[in-house]
Amino acid sequence: MSGLSRRWRWLLAVFLLSFAVLGWVGREIYLAKPPIPARIVSSEGVLLYRGEQVQQGQSAWLAAGGQQVGSVWGHGSYVAPDWSADWLHREITGLRDVLARKQFGQGFATLDAADQAAIMARVKADMRSNRYDEATGTLTVSPERAQVIAALAAHYQGLFGSDAASNPLRSQYAMMPGSIRDQADLQALPAFFFWSSWAAATDRPGTSGLSYTSNWPHEPLIGNVPTAGTGMWSIASVILLIAGIAAMIWYHNAHGETGDPVAPEADPLFRLQPTASMRATRKYFFVVIALILLQVVMGVVSAHYSVEGQHFFGLPLGEILPFVASRTMHTQLGVLWIATAWLATGLYISPALSGHEPKGQVLGVNLLFWALIVVALGSLLCGWVGTQERLGTQFAFWLGNQGLEYTSMGRVWQIGLFIGLLLWLALMGRALWPALKQPGESRGLICMVFLSAMCIGLFYASSLMWGQRSHYSMIEYWRWWLVHLWVEGFFEVFATAVIALIFSRLGLIRAAVANAAIVLETIVFLFGGILGTLHHLYFTGTPTAVIAIGAVFSALEVVPLTLIGFDAVAMYRRSKAAPWVAAYRWSILCFVAVGFWNMVGAGLLGFAINPPIALYYVQGLNMTPAHGHAALFGVYGMLGIGLMLFCLRGLYPREHWQDKLLAPAFWCMNIGLAMMVFMSLLPAGIYQAYHSINSGLWLARSAEVVQSGVMHTLVWLRVPGDIVFSIGVLFLALFAWRLLQGRARRQAASYAGATA
Repeated sequence: MSGLSRRWRWLLAVFLLSFAVLGWVGREIYLAKPPIPARIVSSEGVLLYRGEQVQQGQSAWLAAGGQQVGSVWGHGSYVAPDWSADWLHREITGLRDVLARKQFGQGFATLDAADQAAIMARVKADMRSNRYDEATGTLTVSPERAQVIAALAAHYQGLFGSDAASNPLRSQYAMMPGSIRDQADLQALPAFFFWSSWAAATDRPGTSGLSYTSNWPHEPLIGNVPTAGTGMWSIASVILLIAGIAAMIWYHNAHGETGDPVAPEADPLFRLQPTASMRATRKYFFVVIALILLQVVMGVVSAHYSVEGQHFFGLPLGEILPFVASRTMHTQLGVLWIATAWLATGLYISPALSGHEPKGQVLGVNLLFWALIVVALGSLLCGWVGTQERLGTQFAFWLGNQGLEYTSMGRVWQIGLFIGLLLWLALMGRALWPALKQPGESRGLICMVFLSAMCIGLFYASSLMWGQRSHYSMIEYWRWWLVHLWVEGFFEVFATAVIALIFSRLGLIRAAVANAAIVLETIVFLFGGILGTLHHLYFTGTPTAVIAIGAVFSALEVVPLTLIGFDAVAMYRRSKAAPWVAAYRWSILCFVAVGFWNMVGAGLLGFAINPPIALYYVQGLNMTPAHGHAALFGVYGMLGIGLMLFCLRGLYPREHWQDKLLAPAFWCMNIGLAMMVFMSLLPAGIYQAYHSINSGLWLARSAEVVQSGVMHTLVWLRVPGDIVFSIGVLFLALFAWRLLQGRARRQAASYAGATA
């Protein structure tokens, strides 16, 4: 017990110190973020933009789809350009042509090498010089640059407006005409794009060769190249990764593993009788499967738009379901169904662990279910309506689509979901309370389940920390609190603790061993995971310290994932411990798949892009969705499905189960996911990375590359994997349907017997 108490103290220390550092970094980001000038003027005194227009342009872009229509500073979708990189390159080429015509009377392309070099020196000096006056809040640009800004403003206004001349490019970007209808918003949009590229290119005050975004994106024409710190901290992260893995192997071999106990002769949970509230969780799981099916459909549609733009196999589907809506639904549904599966698992296991059914628990479970349905359907429907009708920034922020990846639902729905999570926490707490008070070897595991549930409920409040006009750097800071810490952090601790409880209740591992192991694993995970959040923020207008801290701790975040194969092998061995364990075979195999995808998706593909020097070149390319698909579905999705199957096993008579349907479901989903990642997404990312390294991010994200024959072929190569994966999901849905049919037949037989 003293050793265990010591581990709990270490866990508390790691938790508090890590969040103290993360909070301090947030303060530094707030102080060092790129300034939004009060006025942007030419040196001749012509007013180009006001500061309010920069913020209004940001809101307009987010309301038009935001990170679902291209990206800014690398965060967003991948069919349309990264607007900060796109504007920057267009401004550079436009400025050099204006200067060439002014000085030599001809276009830049016709000059000889010496004259081109002289012009480019002037362009670089103009673009990198920081002419922002903090005292007056004024940013001054040269007259030539002001001329180029005006021309670019017309280009983007036509693209996001209804200019017919922009139709070909708009189709390549999978955009619909009239993305922004309000003229004031349309005029303000270029102000935000200009500001985002200005922050990416101009030197920070008192420095030379270091922009506010640490020289991201790669743009060699003006010397936007990786800094020395980016390379050095990347080397340090690799060294730390190797050292961390060596330390973990040493610890594993030095302490060894306590052998598993002899499996009981019979299933310890065979006689578990579900309470009323446990039975009420059934409907959650069927909604989970419905959401998976809908997510697959939205994923297929979104992927196809990258080839046909606004059409789906020739049909003008974009007029009804544009890319911005389908991709928003695809990403949002992924979070919704995984979260629903885990919330339902918590509601199911709480009375099972404590043997206590609080009064009114079933009412609370049912109330929470319908609240989640309202939030899910309301957010999806309002997001689609807002996109379809272009209802503007106020509707988008409060009810529609905030335009932020994975956190897109309107603020009203976020508040509703937060209230629902607090209700879920209360329901779990009141059901678990007797078990939390009862001394025993499992109490530590139960405490971990409840503490992680508390973090899940309370930390969702981070989604409420930004406002409609918040600085973009701070929006990204808080958004990654939610996406990384909430989804990738506390949910994983919660699920890991639940799995340990499941195995201990089945008698397949010793409760004391699981208790100690889960605390140690949580320490190791949170030690790297909390501050590892910063690897998402290297180039979002943050101080250079973010690169150092993020590189170090994101490497440590990968360390436990590289050795998680030991857990996968142990779980597979336990699936053969006794004949009765076969009843849980597919749940356990889902947990084994989680171990595999943790190593491959989160570990291998994650670390491939996490070091600063790697992310500098591949941020905003298809390397990210390769990692995202493998980690989000492979780890969290398979975890949710495994927990769902375990709960359904206890909720339905075993004679209703048809394991023959689960075999193709399991293998098709995992094989299809692997085909999707390694035949399409990863090769596409590598192809784009070549162009990003060679010429700059603007080219890797341009229509020239994204709509090239190579990229189209790679998109089509995704189809076989999508088909195999979809077959697996259909088998899972058929399995659920057969369960419902079996229940209906049983109820009909009971009714017939009662009336005979």
